[in-house]
Amino acid sequence: MAQRHKLILAGLLIFISVPWTWCDLEEERHASYWNNKGREALHTALNVQPNNHQAKNLILFLGDGMGVPTVTAARILKGQLAGKSGEETSLVMDTFPHLALSKTYNVDQQMPDSAGTATAYLCGVKANYGTMGVSAACPRSNCSASFGNEVNSVLYRAKQAGKSVGIVTTTRVQHASPGANYAHTADRGWYADSDLTPEAVQNGCRDIAYQLIKNVEIDVILGGGRQYMFPENFRDPEYLRNNGTRLDGQNLVSEWLKDKKRAQYVWNKADFDAIKPAKTDFLMGLFEPKDCRYELERDPSMDPSLTEMTEKAIKILRKNPKGFYLFVEDNGRIDHGHHGGKAIKALTEAVEFDRAIGRAAELTSELDTLSVVTADHSHVFAFGGHSARGNSVLGVSRSLGEDKKRFTTAVYGNGPGYQIANGTRPDVTETLASDNDYRQQATVPLDSETHGIEDVAIFAKGPMSHLFHGVQEQSYIAHAMAYAACLEPYDNCKLPPPNHAGAISPSLLLLLLGLLLLLSPYSV
Repeated sequence: MAQRHKLILAGLLIFISVPWTWCDLEEERHASYWNNKGREALHTALNVQPNNHQAKNLILFLGDGMGVPTVTAARILKGQLAGKSGEETSLVMDTFPHLALSKTYNVDQQMPDSAGTATAYLCGVKANYGTMGVSAACPRSNCSASFGNEVNSVLYRAKQAGKSVGIVTTTRVQHASPGANYAHTADRGWYADSDLTPEAVQNGCRDIAYQLIKNVEIDVILGGGRQYMFPENFRDPEYLRNNGTRLDGQNLVSEWLKDKKRAQYVWNKADFDAIKPAKTDFLMGLFEPKDCRYELERDPSMDPSLTEMTEKAIKILRKNPKGFYLFVEDNGRIDHGHHGGKAIKALTEAVEFDRAIGRAAELTSELDTLSVVTADHSHVFAFGGHSARGNSVLGVSRSLGEDKKRFTTAVYGNGPGYQIANGTRPDVTETLASDNDYRQQATVPLDSETHGIEDVAIFAKGPMSHLFHGVQEQSYIAHAMAYAACLEPYDNCKLPPPNHAGAISPSLLLLLLGLLLLLSPYSV
């Protein structure tokens, strides 16, 4: 295990093993502390001014499965990993000034999936469960019904407007969330041509990997999904027992590189690190045959982190004077961790996701970049129970259940964590709860925990970010982002160009502060 992962685990063990009765600051005991915080927050709110200018750049951060309980637990975990009690900590997304709620249902199902929801927030049209880039006139797995019902994403429209575009994900790049940026398919499972049904083959539907390189020219593609790009006789360079899965014999990576200048393909961290953004206009990095590894399990010598991929993508895309569109997703592994009933994996992913958001903020300007953070759906993950201030997000409640057994404050409504045998559930200890593979207890036995149905949050900052308000249909997200950047069908939006007047760089600000100190009559 990498050194950073050892430190994470050690920090978690410390917080789990100590019976916390934490008051983070002595000042918190006094009313003046909270009154001052209230005044500061009110002052900030009173000074929030809408930026009514056009957005040059668009960044959509998608935390797959990141419901509000996950956001709260991730916030506390972030603080606890930094040696604090955690509750008082702020995620980067918490600092975004504008907030809304998104209704996540699919057209044909109350509990949504990542494909139908991606079509909504990326294309502006709600769709059926399991379909991508097509309207609800196309039922799942019906290839012939997809023709004539295609809908285009904001990524596609940004490219048509001359912007550079990119996709960064910790899942396979052909997965539902990134896939709806470029693909039109009746079934999210048609990753390669070997996954197509006989009806799909007969009616001429193309697999998602094929559409990745054919439908729209994407400048930066980073994530997993190697095996869908290569033929069956292609041996994976990292896992020699793995081969490609394509039946058509095509090498889609070679096809993507063809006729491109200053284009690179990488599959490992060393080659990724060697990429010079100033000398690279196109980059495809596929670091695993399928999904990337969980952050807790990632080998940093072989695979880049979500933050590192985000940074590289921005540095390449921002060279375009017309701006860029970037989709950044941690599907992976927030969503997958929850499906497995393993909260530690989901929450560690969420912390890394927030780190990527922070790095993007450092590399862009809020004056010309609209940044939106949201989720496609929630999970039946709950975070509660009687616990003292500073209790570990993975720890146990300080009270017992009526069966005189302890329980973790993080639990699931259903899933593989169901542990009742002979009418009783097992006790849980701090040691058990701290294990990286521990499954929180669930009330209903399922082989995979399900998505939630409740609304999810939308955080926004930058030009026109005030459009994100109230409770909205999930499809509204694409419309607000397209309008902010004056993309089709809002290309006549008549918003003034980005306003950089009054912007002071951090280095210049420090210089001015230094001069003020030197000129101060109190300086020595």
